[in-house]
Amino acid sequence: MLPFVYQFGIGSIFFAIGLYFAARQEYVGFSGKKLRNLILIFIPYLFYFGLQGYLQFGRFASVPAVPYNGKADIPTTLGAPVDYGIMIFYFLAILVIGTYFGRRQKTVKDFFFGGQRFPWWLITFSLIATTVGSYSFVKYSRVAYTYGLGSSQTYLNDWIWLPLFLFGWLPILYFSRITSIPEYFERRFDKNVRRWVTVFVLIYLIGYVGVNLFTMGKVLHILVGWPIFYSALLVATISAIYVTAGGQTSVIMTDLFQGLMLLVTGVLILFLGIHYLGGPESFWHQLPRSHKLAFPNFNQDPAFPSVGIFWQDGIANSAMFYFLNQGVLMRFMSAKSLQDGRKAIFAVVLVLMPVAACVVASGGWIAQALVHAGFLPPNIKADEAFFIASDFLSRPGVFGLVLAAMSAALMSTVDTLITAVAAIAVNDVYQPIINPQASEKQLLRMARFSSVSVTMLGILLVPVFMSFKSIYEAHGAFTAAVTPPLVVTLMFSVFWRRFTRKAALYTLVGGMAAIVLSLLVPQVIKPFAQGVPMGEAGSGLFAGMTQYKFMRAFYGLVVSGVIGIVVTLFTKPEPFKRQQGLVWGTIEAAILKYKGAPGEEAEYKKSYGLPRTLAMGKGKTGIAELPLINLSQPLARKLSAKAGDLIYVSDRRWWLGGLHSTHAVVGKIIPETEQKIIEMDRETGDLVVKPKRKGKYLFIEKLY
Repeated sequence: MLPFVYQFGIGSIFFAIGLYFAARQEYVGFSGKKLRNLILIFIPYLFYFGLQGYLQFGRFASVPAVPYNGKADIPTTLGAPVDYGIMIFYFLAILVIGTYFGRRQKTVKDFFFGGQRFPWWLITFSLIATTVGSYSFVKYSRVAYTYGLGSSQTYLNDWIWLPLFLFGWLPILYFSRITSIPEYFERRFDKNVRRWVTVFVLIYLIGYVGVNLFTMGKVLHILVGWPIFYSALLVATISAIYVTAGGQTSVIMTDLFQGLMLLVTGVLILFLGIHYLGGPESFWHQLPRSHKLAFPNFNQDPAFPSVGIFWQDGIANSAMFYFLNQGVLMRFMSAKSLQDGRKAIFAVVLVLMPVAACVVASGGWIAQALVHAGFLPPNIKADEAFFIASDFLSRPGVFGLVLAAMSAALMSTVDTLITAVAAIAVNDVYQPIINPQASEKQLLRMARFSSVSVTMLGILLVPVFMSFKSIYEAHGAFTAAVTPPLVVTLMFSVFWRRFTRKAALYTLVGGMAAIVLSLLVPQVIKPFAQGVPMGEAGSGLFAGMTQYKFMRAFYGLVVSGVIGIVVTLFTKPEPFKRQQGLVWGTIEAAILKYKGAPGEEAEYKKSYGLPRTLAMGKGKTGIAELPLINLSQPLARKLSAKAGDLIYVSDRRWWLGGLHSTHAVVGKIIPETEQKIIEMDRETGDLVVKPKRKGKYLFIEKLY
C-alpha cells in the first residue's frame, strides 16, 4: 500500500470525527464565524497534504555520490575551549532566569499554572521548547541521516488531532480547572479509576525524564568523554534547582529563551550546511532520491516503517502528548484565556512544527549531503551525525551555541516533566490520600520536594535506558508500550458519553496487561503488524520490547478499544448529571462551574481602566476561586460587561507576557462616576499594580 494514501486515508477519518463533534457544538459550519473556523482548521490539513504529497511523488534529480578524499578518521574530540565556556555560561544564565521569575510563588496554583495569566505567544514558544527535547536532536538527526526527509513524519501529523483538541478537549480542560489528568478521571468516574491513571501517568512521565537525562548524558559523553550517568546527574541538578524555586512560571519564562535558542541554532546549522554545499539547489541535489521521500517505506524496514511511525507517533504518541501529557496540559492551563490556548496550538501545528522538524533533523540532512558530496567520510555513526556536521561547519564559538542549544533542548523538556510529576504527586497522592487538610504552605513544600524526588528517580532510570542500542529505539519502545490504554480511555471518556466507569477500569488494566503480554510474547502482535517484520530480540526479561516496537502501539490501541467497547455495552451508563462540564457538548456547564455564573464563548471586548484599591472583602467565586471586582458604568459599557462576567486585568506592558495580571469576576457596576474605574481588593491589586505603576491605566479584557 502507498504510505501516503494510508496516512491521509486513516488520518482523515480521525480528522473528520473531530469536525463532526465541532459541528455538533456549532464551532464550525458554513456561515459567519463558523465558516471562518472551518476554513482555518482545513489550512493545516491541506498544507501537509500538499507538502508530503509533493515530497513523495515529485520528480527530483540527484547527482552521483563523490568519494571521500579527506582524512580517514573523525576527530576524537569536538569543539574548542571557548565552545564549552559558552555552554557553561548558558547553564548559569538559565539558572538565574529561572530563579528570578519564580520569586512570587505563594500557592500551588502559582507553582503549577503560573497564576493562569500567560498570552498565546509565550505559551507557543514554551510548547515548542518542550516538544523539541534533547533526545529530539540526537534521535531525529540519526533518522534524518539514515532516511532523509522521512524523519519529519513524526512532526507533520499533528493535524490529525487538531479539531478534537481545539473544540473538544481544550474547552473542557480549561474550564473544568483540573489540576491533573488523574483528577479528571475521578470527576468523570471515581477514585479507583483515578488511582490507576495516576500510576500509569507517573510511569509515563518519570520514564520520559529518564529518557531525556540519558540523552544528555550520552551527548556530553560524545563531546567531552564524561561518563553518561554523571553527565546526566549534572544537568538534572541544574534543571531541578530553578524548577524547585519557581515552578511553572520559571519553566515558561526559561522555555521562552530556550525555545528561541533551539529555533535559531537549528536553522543556523541548516543555513551553514546549505551555504557550504553551494546553495539550496546544490544541497537538494546532494540528497539521494530515497532521502527526499516523506515516507521512505511502508512496512519493509522494521527499524523505521511508515505504518508503524503513523500508529506510534501520529496516533498514540501525539494523542498522549496533546491530550494526556501533564506537562503540556499545564501550559494550556496557564493561558490567560481559552482563545489564547487555541491560538497557541494552532501556531504550533501550522508554523512551529514544520520549523521544529527542520531544526531537529538539520544535522542529519546536512551530514548525509556532506557525505554524498565527499566532504565527510561515509563511516559516520548515525547517532553522532548532528555533532560531526555541526563541528565541521562551525567556527569556535558558533559550535558553543549549538552545544547551548542541546542544553536548552534537554532542560526545556525535563523542567516540564518535573513540574508535571510534581503536580500529580501533590494533587493525586499527597493531598487526597496522605494529608487531605494540607495548607497551601504544606502543598507548596510538597511540590518542591516532589520536584527534587522525580529528578532523582529519572537519574536512577538512566542505566535502564543505557541498555538500548540507540535513543530512538529506547524512546520508541517506551512510548509504544505505555500510551495506548491511556489514550483510548481518555478519548472514550470525553467523546463517548455512554462510556462507563467499569469500562474505563477494564480498558486501563486490561490494555496494559495485553501490552505486558506482548513484551513477554511478542508473537501476539503479528496479526496486527500489517506486514512489518518482527525484528531482533533484545536481552533480559523484556527482550521482546525491541520486537514490533512500533506496531505494539497499534496492537495496544485495538485491544484497549475492543475492551472499552465491549465492557461499555454490557454495563450501566453513568448518570448524565455527573458528566456535566466533563464531556463534549457540556461547555456551558463547565463555564458555569468555573466562574460561578452563566457564560458563553464570545468575541472578547477590550479597554483600559484606572485601578482603585479598596479595603473591600476578599470575595471568591466559582471552582477557580476568582476574586470579585467592581467596574464603573463607562468601563462596563465599553466592555459590554455585567455582573458575573469574567474579566482579565493586566499591566499594559504586553512584552512582560502577563507576569502582572489576574482573572476576576465582575461583582457590581458602579454608577456614580464617569471615569473608567476598576475597583479591587488589596490582594488582587498587588498582583497587577506594581508600586512604580500606581495611577497608570490597566489593560482590561472581558472574556466570558
